[in-house]
Amino acid sequence: MEQLFHVVMEYIAARGYAAIALGMALESACVPIPSELIFGFAGYLVYMGKLDFGLTVWSGVIGGLIGSIAAYLIGYYGGRPFVDRYGRYVFISGRHVDTAQRWFDRYGLKATFFSRLLPVVRTFISLPAGFARVDFVKFVLYTLLGSLPWTIGLVYAGMLLGENWQRLTAIGHQASLAVAAGLAMIGVYYWRKRRNG
Repeated sequence: MEQLFHVVMEYIAARGYAAIALGMALESACVPIPSELIFGFAGYLVYMGKLDFGLTVWSGVIGGLIGSIAAYLIGYYGGRPFVDRYGRYVFISGRHVDTAQRWFDRYGLKATFFSRLLPVVRTFISLPAGFARVDFVKFVLYTLLGSLPWTIGLVYAGMLLGENWQRLTAIGHQASLAVAAGLAMIGVYYWRKRRNG
């Protein structure tokens, strides 16, 4: 993992926005590269004045969308048997796909929006969306909208942490769980309000 950190940091430092987009494309296509690492270091470079905040966010969002579309198409055309057979060669865990599948089975297309804030699920949710052959335009829209808050939040956190940006890789999962819990509470509040109103 330490070696991966150095490779990713060196590539982002050398290639900037293109490296951020590529890293997020790989992460969203189910290759296990932590988005906390990519955005944490990118946020640090924004803090140092070497990258622009807005361009950093959009590089991450567009890269993530490209990777999500790739995973969707693999699910759409290959199906679960293809992923089970060949996924292990690119580090796709059947257990992680099962987790994403349960979320998708429970929430349907909406899962492609709010699961972008959840560890593990956000990386693999595009596969079950492809398995189910959901509407492509809606999938793209939900993916974009779901990716924005997470991307903005992580890049901004990397900026705030500055020299201590690596702390984000340690607290990233806990932070995403906290955000998810907050969203769930908001959802319950509005559901009850609508039900009682």
